[in-house]
Amino acid sequence: MSTLRIVFFGTPDFAVESVRALVDSGSDVVAIVTAPDKPSGRGHKMQSPPMKVFADERGIPCLQPPNLKAPEFIAELKAFKADLQIVVAFRMLPEMVWNMPELGTYNVHASLLPDYRGAAPINWAIINGEKKTGVTTFKLKHEIDTGNILLQKEVEISDDDNVGTLHDKLMLAGAQVLVESVEAIGNGSIELKPQQLTTEPKHAPKIFKPTCQINWNQPAQKVRDFIRGMSPFPTAYTSIRLPDGTEENWKVYSANLSDDVAKTSGTIKKLDDSICISCSDKWLEIKVLQSPGKRKMNSDEFLRGLRFDIAETRILN
Repeated sequence: MSTLRIVFFGTPDFAVESVRALVDSGSDVVAIVTAPDKPSGRGHKMQSPPMKVFADERGIPCLQPPNLKAPEFIAELKAFKADLQIVVAFRMLPEMVWNMPELGTYNVHASLLPDYRGAAPINWAIINGEKKTGVTTFKLKHEIDTGNILLQKEVEISDDDNVGTLHDKLMLAGAQVLVESVEAIGNGSIELKPQQLTTEPKHAPKIFKPTCQINWNQPAQKVRDFIRGMSPFPTAYTSIRLPDGTEENWKVYSANLSDDVAKTSGTIKKLDDSICISCSDKWLEIKVLQSPGKRKMNSDEFLRGLRFDIAETRILN
């Protein structure tokens, strides 16, 4: 393996898998940069991000700068004399940081660029009904996710994948591709290719709460893809008016297509032990959902806990 001195930037488990693969392959990761500790849980105890936990386990120096432009952080980063920097699932770097090492800074992105540039590529690939996605290593430049590509690897999206399962597939693929990329950079066999824009690329913007509301005035397949693309996080929801007139949001984690034709969208009914909601063409059988203050549960268990007839509720689009 190459003896390049590498500084690795990342925070969540997705990034940990990549740095673990690098270290285990023999790469010289001289430092890790991650997010500061933050309060978590009911007790608001300070909790370290997964990357800090990994750094401590492996005895790798770990920096947690609140400000990536702070002079003290820049000086500390320079002191590691990195040949190369790697970024996986981290916030945007200032140019003074990504332009620091001689060989540049490379990113692992969870899509087949140029499609799905942005903050939520895994979610949007599923929401849009894609059958495949992948991972890309590319060299950073000014415009986000537009740098020249080093390597790519395709990953299949199955009909039952949601964000959680696809995240794990891409996490493993990204780690593998990163090891291959660093090896290529180290032995000088890299061949960077500009991103080819033959059509307008599909986008993956950050998802906010209003984005998560289900629109039942669409075909059932599209609604199901939307639910999969939001599960388990940030989670699709639908607004419900209860028989007493109060309104609340129900989170929907999983749903299956029904063969039953729907006449109008946004109607809710009980069928056997399931909750069914009509879309613009067919009914969708809700498998897993959650109401406010309750735990996530299967449809049949959810129905048993209701104190009213589900048919008396109304979907609010």
